[in-house]
Amino acid sequence: MQVIIQKIPENLQEFEVLAAKGQQPECICALFLCALALFERDKEAGTAAMNLLRGPKPMTPYDCQFLRDRLRGKSYLPLAYFEGATPGNNYQPRVPYILNVLADPRPQDVEPGYLRVFLTTSGADSPRPMKLRQKVSTGEWFLWEYSSILSGIRIPVAEDSWA
Repeated sequence: MQVIIQKIPENLQEFEVLAAKGQQPECICALFLCALALFERDKEAGTAAMNLLRGPKPMTPYDCQFLRDRLRGKSYLPLAYFEGATPGNNYQPRVPYILNVLADPRPQDVEPGYLRVFLTTSGADSPRPMKLRQKVSTGEWFLWEYSSILSGIRIPVAEDSWA
């Protein structure tokens, strides 16, 4: 599954416009990376964007602190999963932004109502999982588990004193 984004939203209004274009699981993954980039620039707008993606389970103060901790000093992380982003080019992806979302090779291991997908980055040796949850009454998909996406990846060459 592939998602193409022409522009990373710079504010909550742009994020909401982009989010209105699709709520399929692969779109939620791309929107999550956009929400992280927004959170990096504006914590309040980024939190509101994350709340849209999380649906009935809004961000807690702990969740916000978790994002702050994981993104601290890693402003490159949100864009590192888009095509063309490498440590060598300081994780600057090609435009338009293309995200490849890989299907779960073992979907039988995930309970009904949930979907696990994987994202790749050249900054890690293996794909990273994300989990989405479906709201039964509406059929909508929401962000559920994403901590692996925020795990450390290779630092950009510009920040690597050993490069």
